[in-house]
Amino acid sequence: MSQTETFSNWENLVKKQLKTEDIYTILKKDNLEGIDIKPFYNDVKNPLVNLPKVEESTHLVANYHESLEEDVFAFLLNKNVENLSEKSLFINNKDLAEHVSPEDDNQYFSLIDVFDDNNAVIGDQLVKELLAKNFERNICVDISLHQNAGASIVQQLGVALAKTKELVEVYGAEILNKLVFRLAVGGNYFFEIAKIRAFKLVFNQLSKEYDLNEIPYIFAETSLRNKSVSDSENNLIRSTLELAAAMIGGSDAVFSTNYQIDNNTENSEEISFKQQIVLAYESIINVFDDASNGSYYIEDITQQIAEKSWQFFLEIEDFGGYLEILKQGILQKKIYDHAVEEQKWVEEGKIKLIGLNLYPKLEVKKSAEELYNEKEIKAVRWAEMFE
Repeated sequence: MSQTETFSNWENLVKKQLKTEDIYTILKKDNLEGIDIKPFYNDVKNPLVNLPKVEESTHLVANYHESLEEDVFAFLLNKNVENLSEKSLFINNKDLAEHVSPEDDNQYFSLIDVFDDNNAVIGDQLVKELLAKNFERNICVDISLHQNAGASIVQQLGVALAKTKELVEVYGAEILNKLVFRLAVGGNYFFEIAKIRAFKLVFNQLSKEYDLNEIPYIFAETSLRNKSVSDSENNLIRSTLELAAAMIGGSDAVFSTNYQIDNNTENSEEISFKQQIVLAYESIINVFDDASNGSYYIEDITQQIAEKSWQFFLEIEDFGGYLEILKQGILQKKIYDHAVEEQKWVEEGKIKLIGLNLYPKLEVKKSAEELYNEKEIKAVRWAEMFE
């Protein structure tokens, strides 16, 4: 049986089951990204090559605790820790980043955002101090805040490119292989896999504008946006799926934010890290460069996200770049508009959150407009509407 005959048989079967000829209208699934999703895929127009990552295996990053020293290879540090050996250390504190003295047998990565969004400037002194450090990756481009503030995937990747271009214009194209991109991964599983893959495409395209052929170093952490204070068990399930998406998409490092919102304990920290261990050691999804390569659906949405992200990046450049669009308040308003629309989808149940707007359905206590500020990019959890 040919592929065309198989497709025709599928269509006829669905028409019969749905009792209509207009199956594509019924099966159409809307999304706020403007991505065209088909109910059935039997090919992909332009198959992508394998999209590599920098690290051979994804680093599983834990918040530092002395009890983990023997077994954990990669730590996120908020304070100085003496006598660590043969570790990958992700520095998450500005003062620590400025004063840490790298040991020869460790690898160091900065997670400090050098952009001051409130004043629309780059911290030049901080950048210079970090570049002078003997780090594997010295400068962080942080777009986790944008995701947690309600920016669309397209906006997130466009912003990442625009921030990168600002850095290149000041410090030269050689900074491209010194960057860490800090992303937050949300709950839209396949879209988030595609987001990471799409960023690899657009970053590589930007690097080619400078006659380079660079791969981005991606540090992916679980989102706060879809988590709730009262539903830690569901938070744990959501963040497990987000970690899986980050690994399958090809992140170089993953980190699980604590699933117990506003109530971190030593036990919840341990469980948050064990999520990564189970996924990596039992499912072995952290060792592949591009595990979803060849999936017609993911390939298609990857390319759509990449195209739309590049266009949004060009739009930012038309306004004068990332810092200028911040100064004018245009980016804040664009993210606000998307975030409020997304919040209304939560309120209406188009985006489902078990235990909040579904099983059970809680009362809305705050409007979407109350939660957000059109002049500020700030993190907001969907659940705050019900809390």
